[in-house]
Amino acid sequence: MSLPKEIPNKAQGPATARLLGYPVRRLFRLAMLGLVLVLVAFLSALTSMRFAIHGREVQVPQLAGKTTAEAEGLLSNLGLTLEVENRFYSAKVREGGIVSQIPQPGTNVRRGWRVRVALSLGPQRVSVPNVLGESGRAAEINVQRRGLELGTVAIAHLPQFPADQVIAQSPPPNSTGITTPKVNLLVTAPPEAQAYIMPDFTGRSAADARSIIESTGLRAIRTGDTSSSAVDPNSPAAWTGYVVRQSPAAGERVTPGTTVVLEIAR
Repeated sequence: MSLPKEIPNKAQGPATARLLGYPVRRLFRLAMLGLVLVLVAFLSALTSMRFAIHGREVQVPQLAGKTTAEAEGLLSNLGLTLEVENRFYSAKVREGGIVSQIPQPGTNVRRGWRVRVALSLGPQRVSVPNVLGESGRAAEINVQRRGLELGTVAIAHLPQFPADQVIAQSPPPNSTGITTPKVNLLVTAPPEAQAYIMPDFTGRSAADARSIIESTGLRAIRTGDTSSSAVDPNSPAAWTGYVVRQSPAAGERVTPGTTVVLEIAR
């Protein structure tokens, strides 16, 4: 009598399945638990970061009407700094008091932030001078002499007006109720200095080059000329030969009085 090759055991089937499924379910639960822990750690770090950032923020105080010393004391306690950016006339704020500020009071900023302010010069006590028709330099001196500041100076090329003359100003002469001590000017362009385009002297006679250069108000010297040179630089013998190099180079713009250095070969 022969035995069967395999005897099925139905009783062991479900138990075996349970045993095989247990590690899978356990691994799944562990993975989910690990994911939850990672999320908790991330949210905790994010919350800590937000608290750290907001913990370094402060509110900008109200500075209007205070002196710079008072404002610096307030800002220093908050870890902020003061910068005076402008000065204006004001009939309402005492001289030296703060008229306006940026950022505005109540704004949240980080420690180390710079608060910019404008100071009061008190009420206007000086009159704006009439500088129309004066030169740019004379107008500047006149403005500063009155205790005012020179603002923007615009230069305009207007041939119908004399050169270097103030033709407009802001504020106008004798203005009252102005807010800033700056006086802006519109000045005609100064006369252009006479200029020449440097010709090319290479290959030409040194004597001819020197003659042309000096006839236009320029100065010609030789390379290596010094006060102790053996040859008199003004003697005809010093300018024999031809030019092999020059400075300034040909094509450059030069004005009267420029020194032209020539290298001469004999």
